[in-house]
Amino acid sequence: MTTSTSHVSRVAARIAYVVTRPWLQVTGVLVAIVVTLWSFDRVPNPSWQPALLGLAPWIIGKYILCPLRWHALSTSGKTRRWHLRVYAESELLGLASPAHLGADLWRMHRLQKGAGMARPCAVAEVALDRLVGAVGLTAFVLISGATLPPQLLVAALGIALGVLVVALLIHRRRPGLLAARPMPAPRVVIKGALLSMGYQLTIMGLLIGTVSSMGEQLHPVALLGVFGASQVAGIVPGVNGASAREGALVVGIASLGITWQAAVGAVALTATLAWMPALFLGGGSFAIRRLIRVRAARAAA
Repeated sequence: MTTSTSHVSRVAARIAYVVTRPWLQVTGVLVAIVVTLWSFDRVPNPSWQPALLGLAPWIIGKYILCPLRWHALSTSGKTRRWHLRVYAESELLGLASPAHLGADLWRMHRLQKGAGMARPCAVAEVALDRLVGAVGLTAFVLISGATLPPQLLVAALGIALGVLVVALLIHRRRPGLLAARPMPAPRVVIKGALLSMGYQLTIMGLLIGTVSSMGEQLHPVALLGVFGASQVAGIVPGVNGASAREGALVVGIASLGITWQAAVGAVALTATLAWMPALFLGGGSFAIRRLIRVRAARAAA
């Protein structure tokens, strides 16, 4: 039994080593770009304009609504501006890491170093933000009238149950760890879920725009059901533009009656466009932070 467990651990470590290699992240970006250009060359009447129109509200959802949700749930005492900046930085790191883990790790790091929060509290805060985001996603699909896949509902309930069990165990065995991280008031949770639902709406706008860029049209409600189902596949680690989530989304969109070239191109274009604001906003924030440090070092010298 010990030998078997050791073997599984070595395999898991090897997989983790491979999926976190920089060359794999670069490959994911290049694949998305190449597939986008390939699709544009093969679908009738392609156009960049619908995709760019869909990108504008998505930027608002990703880089304003999501940080505001985090700020509403946070006990860090930091300003909205701080949360906006750190979230933009985390998204850039998240795009280049499997399962978007880099984003969560960076936010935990900044909560500890920039806000003086204890590690367990920082972990709990980011996990809470993710959980409220999942609640908003589930509510968005249900309220919109689309059929929610049973797997998605089970996954959401499983995550919620897991977080609850861990919180109860920590509270029972080491109650002092989470003393500085009180549970948010119901109105705060509702506010966070509403902000998350607004973000999901902007994702739908981006998908509709990228599908239209490929010369195809889909009913928003049908697309919503496909989008909800694709979130289940997001549990499997992958890089932006080449993950199981994108693969499931391609299959789902193609099942709605459009060509495979258009489905592949729309999803690849979505992944490609996500890098533009991440590089501009997240990369710009990192550059400004670096510039401030350099100036402070020169002034101290």
